[in-house]
Amino acid sequence: MAPLSRGRGGSRGRSRGGPRGGLRGGSQGAAARGRGGSRGRGRGRGGFAVRGGNKPTFESTRVEEHVEHGSHGSEKSEEDDQDEPVHKTSEDISSDDEDRTTSFAKPYNILLQSLNTNVQRGQPQRKKRKIDGNANEYMASVVTDDSVTEPQAHGDLDEVEEPEEGSDLGSEGPLVAEDVEDDDDVDDPFEKHFTKPDESRLSQCIQDSKAQRWIIGDGVIESPWHRKVKQTSTSTLYPVVQDGTGRAKGLLGIKLKHKLRAPAEKVLAAMDTLTSTLASSLSNYQDLLFCERTAGNAKDLRKVTCLHALNHVFKTRDRVIKNNARLAKEQGEEELELRDQGFTRPKVLMLLPTRQSCVRMVDTIVSLCEPEQQENRKRFQDAYVQNEDQFSEDKPEDFRELFDGNDDDMFRLGLKFTRKTVKYFSQFYNSDIIFASPLGLRMAIGAEDAKKQDHDFLSSIEIVVIDQADTLLMQNWEHVEYILEHLNLQPKEAHGCDFSRVRTWYLDDHAKYLRQTIVYSAFLTPELKKISHRNMLNVSGSVEYTKDCAGAMLDLGVQFKQTFSRFDSSSPAADPDARFRYFTTTIVPSLTKYSKAASAGGQGALIFIPSYLDFVRVRNYMSTSSAMQNISFASISEYTSVRDVARARSHFSSGRHSVLLYTERAHHFRRYHLRGVKKVVFYGLPDNPIFYKELVGGYLGVSNGEGQLDPSEASARSLFSKWDRLKLERIVGTTRWEEMMNTRGGDTFDFI
Repeated sequence: MAPLSRGRGGSRGRSRGGPRGGLRGGSQGAAARGRGGSRGRGRGRGGFAVRGGNKPTFESTRVEEHVEHGSHGSEKSEEDDQDEPVHKTSEDISSDDEDRTTSFAKPYNILLQSLNTNVQRGQPQRKKRKIDGNANEYMASVVTDDSVTEPQAHGDLDEVEEPEEGSDLGSEGPLVAEDVEDDDDVDDPFEKHFTKPDESRLSQCIQDSKAQRWIIGDGVIESPWHRKVKQTSTSTLYPVVQDGTGRAKGLLGIKLKHKLRAPAEKVLAAMDTLTSTLASSLSNYQDLLFCERTAGNAKDLRKVTCLHALNHVFKTRDRVIKNNARLAKEQGEEELELRDQGFTRPKVLMLLPTRQSCVRMVDTIVSLCEPEQQENRKRFQDAYVQNEDQFSEDKPEDFRELFDGNDDDMFRLGLKFTRKTVKYFSQFYNSDIIFASPLGLRMAIGAEDAKKQDHDFLSSIEIVVIDQADTLLMQNWEHVEYILEHLNLQPKEAHGCDFSRVRTWYLDDHAKYLRQTIVYSAFLTPELKKISHRNMLNVSGSVEYTKDCAGAMLDLGVQFKQTFSRFDSSSPAADPDARFRYFTTTIVPSLTKYSKAASAGGQGALIFIPSYLDFVRVRNYMSTSSAMQNISFASISEYTSVRDVARARSHFSSGRHSVLLYTERAHHFRRYHLRGVKKVVFYGLPDNPIFYKELVGGYLGVSNGEGQLDPSEASARSLFSKWDRLKLERIVGTTRWEEMMNTRGGDTFDFI
């Protein structure tokens, strides 16, 4: 199990780094290649060091009560969604202070009040009042009919304390005419997939999904895009609606709620072919794996995803309210069987890397639903929004898109919708959409003891969105896998559920076969392939979007010799040992030979190592091996302190150190501008092809431009095995990787 706490340090109050946590699909500490160790600083948030030196408590009141009281849950009445927030006047606050002073002097009265409160437990409590708007400390008081409790400071900005409601959405007023008409469209994919699926066909599709009986088809949308379709053997995917010109119809091909049509036309005024095709796949409830997310198309992806999520939430909500009215009207007459719910209310889960990414998602949703009121918006602004820019233009676009604003990766937020209001910081069981980072949601689930965990709020998730999955890989991927494993499980408690209204496929434990999983990433990795195989089991099928790669090595801006060396590896588990053996027998001799011929300025060899475990192994070898005793080296990893980083960079730039070891995660979180680089050795190819361009074209290009390097002496050498196919394709291009993998004529490939 990966550690759940996080650490901070370094400049600007925190440092980015920390482990991805654990291995690629394994557990931390095992003797295999992993994505990080067990400690961390800052943005890695996987370590043991924490703010103030204490382990952070990230449990909501819901979790705390569950741990304390076990199965003896308190009965609470549901809140009225239309309650307006009540603000105290200065006289009220003064009166409260007098009451508190009196209560301190009369503890016996406090006991009587608490006993009286227990007697009247069936009465509803009023909502909490926010007294002070300070962004760092929220003071709230819980007001009952007979007593006023002492205001308490909340150290956790995301903490929620409100009663749990039932899953029937309460009484939110009658539907307007156009919403009723929306629900009568029998061709709506929502109706076919969730509300009225063909039972016999659904049963056969589920059996096909369980047995992994898929039909795979490929197709080209428009060059260079490819679409890989996976469907069950007994079903057909909903086709992409085409007009006369062969382009997808966009919003015209999507069954939207009436209240979303006008805002959607403003927000999504024009969609290109790719965006329209993605919107069609989403609206047909197909699983989606899109591995070409960039800073340029992120906004359009966010819009179509939020529109789809809102459309689903509103259709689910209106269906329940409509059936509530039918039951109330026909009470006492013929008994109706209306199955329109899951076990709990939350229907959409969005896993995001930072608070700033959460702000972008929430703002897009607000622009689409146009609520009349936004409850707790001020608190959301204080806790999530950070307007000032942190980085200059010399940082890459993808870096600024990820880390500008509030880059905290420890959060979770519930969003609740009523007819006219959006409520922020609603309790999970009262929420329609849950936004969270993997770490934040993992800690909200609770203790490692399965008996004390609370993940019932994930039991009825019907759409899960994983945005910027490539960034989550740099955090702690084990948390993502853990959350996916706990989706759509049978709940441990009822949570006010009316089981006569629960859909049959929920009761049969088949919800995961109707859940839609949406993943956006900048590139494809084995971890995402694993998700596609294990977690994308949708009976409506799945779609994977990719495109041909020209190759990062062709877009460097400078011309240097690039060498790719292939080594034999029998299995992924044996790959780390085979790679280390090849490095020590082939690369190290060339380093020692080059050091003797190097000029006084040092040989300037930068060794890029993706895995932290491999980094430790190479660092220990260079420290103890007799073959390296004449070579001075420095190292920079995600755990290196700011002071040590500055010293290593200075000594490497001046030539005092001939070799610099550098990890992929250190570059991801910092993007250091290293000087004095004359030769780059890739111990392993980077996942992100942008890193290859920055290290080879950037570092070597700067050295060449400053006159420190003769272009004929500059070089880049990369090690790869047959298990690096996805990485290699992004570096050398789609047309070259297969020949480099399969050729028998040699294992070294030079490009000039």
